[in-house]
Amino acid sequence: MIPETMHSSHSARASRRAFFGASALLFAVSAAVTIACCASMSAMGGMAMPGGWTMSMAWMRMPGQTWSAAAASFIGMWVAMMVAMMLPSLMPMLLRYREAVGKASETHLGRLTALVGAAYFIVWTVFGIAAFPLGAALAAIEMRLSALARAVPIGVGVVVSLAGALQFTAWKARHLACCRAAPERGRKLPADGATAWRHGMRLGLHCSHCCAGLTAMLLVIGVMDLRAMAVVTVANTLERLAPAGERVAQGIGAVTIAAGLFLIARATGL
Repeated sequence: MIPETMHSSHSARASRRAFFGASALLFAVSAAVTIACCASMSAMGGMAMPGGWTMSMAWMRMPGQTWSAAAASFIGMWVAMMVAMMLPSLMPMLLRYREAVGKASETHLGRLTALVGAAYFIVWTVFGIAAFPLGAALAAIEMRLSALARAVPIGVGVVVSLAGALQFTAWKARHLACCRAAPERGRKLPADGATAWRHGMRLGLHCSHCCAGLTAMLLVIGVMDLRAMAVVTVANTLERLAPAGERVAQGIGAVTIAAGLFLIARATGL
């Protein structure tokens, strides 16, 4: 009995090490791809716009590039960026899933965990698919209407302020609580693929709703801006992992509102 228990404990530790190793490798690869994409975008520069701001090339086609190729390029960058940004806060949720599944072979548990993660990032991919045509259409309108382009810096400040205000809502608190406690301690989940896929989709939906404000802020500040990505990544991770997550979220909201008001004041020359 004791050797069997020792073997089970050893297997659990090996499985946990494999999980952390695979997660670290995925994070390293996605971060490296994201940094390379950002460097490529930075090398191309941007388009100077009325109002003293620069439009990112992420919303434009390259010479000779089709719109479908531009969309595919954006989605590839988006997925790499989301994996790098969201994986640190996703890992505790995946660990809780593994505990909730309970007894399963190491290989089977690894596949189920990968399935949860894939479903989670599918949700984020869908958001990226929706973001590109909206961003590209808005960019095209801004290039045609100089009055609208001049208002963009103020609009950015408004979006940032609203993103901060969203941090104080009950809607944000509800989705944040779901991210922090999914699945609930002590709850058991069946060790099958359909359940894993549904669980990953639910996590992705809650997380994308929870991050809606900060993601919108990232999109308007600079979708491939490394500094903005780092700030949003730290904010997302802190509000999920810190002991008082809701208070942390509200603190982030206060700082974000202040930043938005500063951007509005600067844009209006105050």
